[in-house]
Amino acid sequence: MSTANGQTSSPPPMPLFYTQPVPVDANRHKGKSLRDNPGFGFSARTNSVPVSGAEFALAQRHYPIVFSGQGVPIPVAVLGLRADENLFVSGDGTWLPQTYIPAYVRRYPFVFIEATGGQLILAVDEGGGFVVDGSKLPLFDGAGKPTELVNSALQFCAAYQGNHKATAEYVEALQAADLLVDNQAQATIAGTERLSLAGFKVVDEARFNKLPIATLETWRDKGWLGWTYAHLLSFGGWNALANLAADRKKAA
Repeated sequence: MSTANGQTSSPPPMPLFYTQPVPVDANRHKGKSLRDNPGFGFSARTNSVPVSGAEFALAQRHYPIVFSGQGVPIPVAVLGLRADENLFVSGDGTWLPQTYIPAYVRRYPFVFIEATGGQLILAVDEGGGFVVDGSKLPLFDGAGKPTELVNSALQFCAAYQGNHKATAEYVEALQAADLLVDNQAQATIAGTERLSLAGFKVVDEARFNKLPIATLETWRDKGWLGWTYAHLLSFGGWNALANLAADRKKAA
């Protein structure tokens, strides 16, 4: 999303946060461990992360949920008012207590990558400093079998992929119904600094309310009505972001 200072959070060549994802492999990762308590510092310089529809109900309590404005729209949780600032991560890498942490963030450093033939395999990002020598949080046991950590990561990524596909179907329906419209947000920090965010889309509530009854019934059965209402309710989060930005400015 574009901000008042002209900076834009452009999608990187690889998925956000990942620089060197490689397949989790018993030979390559023998004797390797995840770093203990790495924190969320890796996400400190982004102002939005993808969220799935299944997360909307929880995420809307803390973040505005909008849709990316370039390419195929994807829903994202807005984490900050500047392109390179996540207001929910402190200097020591901790996430703001008692706030929902999006699954995209919790998944890191693991991710599914597509192998030849379209098969999805579990990978881990070796470029983020999370994979280290040691045995405190090993990826494989002495017999070369995946540990519970890796099995849990596999299950988490599989669930994430399923939610991602379901969300993509929802977004396709929003586009087909011509419900996504360009939008922008204005924020005033500590009563003096004004910021403007643009480059995103939201559901047009008036158009949504005019959907045919049959369409609404279908959306209800798919859970999409709840997702849409959560998205619309999330707009109250803009004020919360402005308050967090003001608190950070005072502490600077």
